[in-house]
Amino acid sequence: MIPVSSRASTIEYAIRDVVVPATKLEAEGHEIIKLNIGDPIAYPGLPTPPHMVEAYRKGLADGNNGYSPSYGIPQLRAAIASDETNKGWDCRSEDVYVCHGVTEALQIIFAATLEEGTKVLAPGPHYPPYMAYPQMYGATTIEYALKPDDGWSIDFADIESKMDSSVRLLVIINPNNPTGNVAGAEEIDKLLAIARKWPNCMIVADEIYDGLDFSGNHASVASRSNDVPIFSLNGVSKVYYAPGWRIGYLAIHDPSNVMSDVKDGIERLLRSRLCASTPAQLGYLEGLTADRSWMVEYTTKVQSRRQLCLDRISEIEGIEVEAPGGAFYMFARLTDEMWMKNDKDFVLKLLHEEHVLVVHGSGFSPQLGSGHIRIVYLADEDTLNSAFDRINSFLQRHRTAKK
Repeated sequence: MIPVSSRASTIEYAIRDVVVPATKLEAEGHEIIKLNIGDPIAYPGLPTPPHMVEAYRKGLADGNNGYSPSYGIPQLRAAIASDETNKGWDCRSEDVYVCHGVTEALQIIFAATLEEGTKVLAPGPHYPPYMAYPQMYGATTIEYALKPDDGWSIDFADIESKMDSSVRLLVIINPNNPTGNVAGAEEIDKLLAIARKWPNCMIVADEIYDGLDFSGNHASVASRSNDVPIFSLNGVSKVYYAPGWRIGYLAIHDPSNVMSDVKDGIERLLRSRLCASTPAQLGYLEGLTADRSWMVEYTTKVQSRRQLCLDRISEIEGIEVEAPGGAFYMFARLTDEMWMKNDKDFVLKLLHEEHVLVVHGSGFSPQLGSGHIRIVYLADEDTLNSAFDRINSFLQRHRTAKK
């Protein structure tokens, strides 16, 4: 048997791993209510805006199907820079690098900054790639805690206790996936104050959900920094409802001019992998430069579905949730003693018995996510109500059986 590399064999991605048993059930003829994946296109009423689709289609029809510049189409880089500047910091086109989604942006950052023995400090619960990818470069990801009883706010004392000279990247996902927590200016300033003590530390600000802030508290991390270097990450997937286009970007804020070598490394890596999708970049460009009034209708739908979920969960014995401030996830706590330490078992049994698919919290962190489930609340109202009816029946049935 030819051996697989250890880096590949140990990777887990809970969000998609749970799809495997669901697919088997679908093959057997069962219809599954899927509340597991953060793909807005998978749910009704939230299509990619037509003017963006038309720009993508026109790019194809006009023959824009060749390689584009490795750092991104100049017009798109300029539009992104303008958008970031509007968030409160001086972003130039040359600070922006267009990638094959935010996931590739992360891989590029990790490859350019991490070596054997270095560390990434990322929130727990976390988005899985922050744990999976750094190991490929000899680094280690250390989780810092989010407070489950305080709206999943950042535990700064925990960060302080884990910082040292080997930490190269301090990550903030804002709004957070999977908890939906939104960090405001005061929290960001505290994070910057910690990073400021360590001259080789850079902050990764994953802000892919920044346009889905329902708290009114969100602030761009780069806009708060006058000295600490920042990687700002964003893209077309969530706020512009086009995840399959795989267009994201990293924008470098280097107010102290300490990242010239890192920037050179990033550019070398980007050139070596050629470019992101050319017509998809044109579609994103249209989204950034055209009127955005369509977002009001979309956001209203998302907020309505968010409130429905909060209302339904409040009525169900055995589950509770801290109201999320942003994104489109709920990280609900299992309070029934039968499940509070068996969240993955809960997810698999719920899938097989009630055909509702969510993600186990321990898949986002074995320690800090345990005892929770992540629910994507983008489905239509009837589907969400049906899902919560089934979750309630499941909890009641197993509670009765235990007695």
